[in-house]
Amino acid sequence: MQNLETKTFEPAVHGRVFDNLIKYAVAPRPICFASTIDAAGEINLSPFSYFNYMSQNPPICVFSPLRRVRDGSTKHTLDNINEVAEVVINIVNYDMVQQQSLASTEYAKGINEFEKSGLTPIPSQHIKPPRVAESPIQLECKVRQVIPLAEDGGAGNLVIAEVVCMHVKSHLLDENDLVNQADLDLVARLGGDWYCRVTEENLFEVPKPLRKLGIGVDQLPEHIRLSSILTGNQLGLLANIEALPEETDLARNDSHVQQLLTMWENDKVQLTNELHRYAAQLLDQDEIDFAWQVLLLA
Repeated sequence: MQNLETKTFEPAVHGRVFDNLIKYAVAPRPICFASTIDAAGEINLSPFSYFNYMSQNPPICVFSPLRRVRDGSTKHTLDNINEVAEVVINIVNYDMVQQQSLASTEYAKGINEFEKSGLTPIPSQHIKPPRVAESPIQLECKVRQVIPLAEDGGAGNLVIAEVVCMHVKSHLLDENDLVNQADLDLVARLGGDWYCRVTEENLFEVPKPLRKLGIGVDQLPEHIRLSSILTGNQLGLLANIEALPEETDLARNDSHVQQLLTMWENDKVQLTNELHRYAAQLLDQDEIDFAWQVLLLA
């Protein structure tokens, strides 16, 4: 059984410990590699992990440059946006992760992070800040609003940016302008110095329950719902059906099922456990219909 014991942390009490821990919890976080420009034409390039896509129509991204913890001062990205309300959000993949990290160094005002990181600036089509040529996807944005959350050190400033143009590397697109998720090779921030990489080996699909009304875990037969073998993920798969199935012929003709029925015909509890174990294997192989038939024999 899963250990449910917890330890509680509050920001007002635990300060930096809380700040460190929550970055492990709210993760992985996509990286907003923001290129901006000030009124004098000086360019800045800096990554932010407080970032996401928040609206489809209009297309809105939100990211948050924090005030410096040591003195509450604002960072160059925010200063630039307050002067020129435009930003390019350059998406970060594995090939450029070390260079984006280098660009996070607090260089003095006027130092060009494109040059320091060895990345290539290219002109944008609709806004003044340049794009990062090496980025697989670049979002040209016009800033709608900046919402300061506080004035203290560490306080965020929500930058609400409307995407007016998106550039995608052509080699990532198929004939229907669709992208293979693995080909992007994206990276994301975790806690501490940790990152994660979106590779083909760690990708999986979860069918959305939008086209049908799943019966829910509460409607599963009791021996399934209270199983000591089936996991919560497996129960979720089983519960995402519109009605309990009745067919069991396929399972009855399965050689392994026949062995179990014969071996444990006089031990109902053991038979149920063994059928649950077999169903769990089937569910992990995405054989949901077959798994249901096996479970209905228990």
